Amino acid sequence: MSTGAKIIAQTLKKLGVTVVFGIVGIPIVEVGEAFITEGIRFISFRNEQSAAYAASAYGYLTGKPGVLLVVGGPGVIHALSGIFNSNANRWPLLVLAGSAGFNEIHKGAFQELDQISFLTPHVKFAARPLSIEQIPSFIFKAYKTSFFGTPGSTYIDISADLVEDEITVESATDALASIRSVTVADVPRFLPPPSKIQLVAQLIKSAKNPLVIIGKGAAYSNAHQELRQLVNNHNLPFLPTPMAKGVVQDSNPLNVSSARSQALINSDVIVLFGARINWILHFGEAPRFQRNVKFVQVDTHAEEIGNNSPEAIEHSVVGDIALVAFALHSQLGSFKSPGVPQLMKETIRKNNSKLIAKENLIEEQLNYNNVYKTLRQIMEPIEKDTILVTEGANTMDIARISFNHEYPKSKLDCGTNATMGVGLGYAIAAKIAEPEKYVIAIEGDSAFGFSGLELETAVRSKLPIIVILMNNSGVYHGTDDNLYEDATKLPTTALSKETRYDVLARSLGCDGTLVRDQVELSRAFKTALQNYKFGVSSLINVIISPGKIRKVGFGWQNKKKPSSKL
Repeated sequence: MSTGAKIIAQTLKKLGVTVVFGIVGIPIVEVGEAFITEGIRFISFRNEQSAAYAASAYGYLTGKPGVLLVVGGPGVIHALSGIFNSNANRWPLLVLAGSAGFNEIHKGAFQELDQISFLTPHVKFAARPLSIEQIPSFIFKAYKTSFFGTPGSTYIDISADLVEDEITVESATDALASIRSVTVADVPRFLPPPSKIQLVAQLIKSAKNPLVIIGKGAAYSNAHQELRQLVNNHNLPFLPTPMAKGVVQDSNPLNVSSARSQALINSDVIVLFGARINWILHFGEAPRFQRNVKFVQVDTHAEEIGNNSPEAIEHSVVGDIALVAFALHSQLGSFKSPGVPQLMKETIRKNNSKLIAKENLIEEQLNYNNVYKTLRQIMEPIEKDTILVTEGANTMDIARISFNHEYPKSKLDCGTNATMGVGLGYAIAAKIAEPEKYVIAIEGDSAFGFSGLELETAVRSKLPIIVILMNNSGVYHGTDDNLYEDATKLPTTALSKETRYDVLARSLGCDGTLVRDQVELSRAFKTALQNYKFGVSSLINVIISPGKIRKVGFGWQNKKKPSSKL
């Protein structure tokens, strides 16, 4: 005889799944155990949110759906953060959750929730098998749907009745017979009509100042070779969004990130590859952009075309990003754009000089720039073999300009939703997806608080990571020491002064170190890299200046009108 739990595990194994993230409990403990029996690794987290974030990041890094297993009711509610995050970033995720038995529905069963109704508005597909025989076909459809078309989340509801119920071996064999492995190579890829490619090529050729914007959709589509060819052969200035850094090398002289505002407002034709005209790009609106700028969107998601820029519909194309980039390169022939204007080159030089000056400025306490300079110098020889995770407002924002990335999918951050709490889950997923690489997570102290206990998950699972914790004793910034005398007057952004996260890390099985200057930081980071080779996770608690107390906001996201000199 074969149980429902075993059928679930055998289905995932036939699909090619090798790892599942989650937290077990009644009624799906047996499902998790069946995964292990079938040779599927189960990574047991401390919180469903972190497990869901990890599964979604695994989907991004590998291109195949991450799989999440959680209990029903509150487990599903907690996992919804990861589902929402997955959908916003367009990453494939398959969620499996236990639910009440068929005869207990609407009776107030254990952790009862109508999860199909609850999740249907938030997923691409949701279903509840009514028999063990239905399980394989339902899971197959959910798995395939999550990464065919626009990637996103899908859901399968597992009734408690089906977990332990049994069917004959013959019936199980029949149910599983039609299931086959589904790989990234099976995902349909398509091109728009040649006339659309010609239209885009003509628009680029007619532009005075064309600009290519590269989004993380291009990284997910593995379009780095085609985009590098397009940019380099046709001398096209480009701007990567934060998680697209490395698709085209940051060191490329056509990279205008250091003159971001100037590049946006001075471009008359902007081609976006896998990037959306959303808050990250100021909705494509003036004064950040010219009022008559022509946007060309290249996306696999047809519904995205024309969002926040109805005029873009005329020129935009729906198709595989790599295929479109290569077709556009061929259509442009020997064309070369004017490249980066001289005044913009001067802005880049000045801004880079300002960054260097900040990094070299020695004050009483360390700051973000000092720390990042030290880390960057030590990381440089291993950059090819490193995945960097950054989480936290200032931590992430300053890291974006401080670290160059030369390789695609080498940077993970809070993404489209700016979701706090993703850092440790992302780091664990990265280590599973790329086991030979260093995984370094730079965490703000506030961001770390969302998922810090997942350090124990990493240690228990023998998945070494290095956490650099930027401790300014606050959310965004710290506060005046005198305000700690009366807790009722502490600002909302205040955290405990210089919390000893390094001691917490040691209690969880990591190497934990407290540092206050660049010498201590350099020594601690080099030690962490050495320990990493032996499978030891480390946390370096870096005490930095609380920073200036001012209005909270992203520097690059402010609404101040940028200057236009070109």
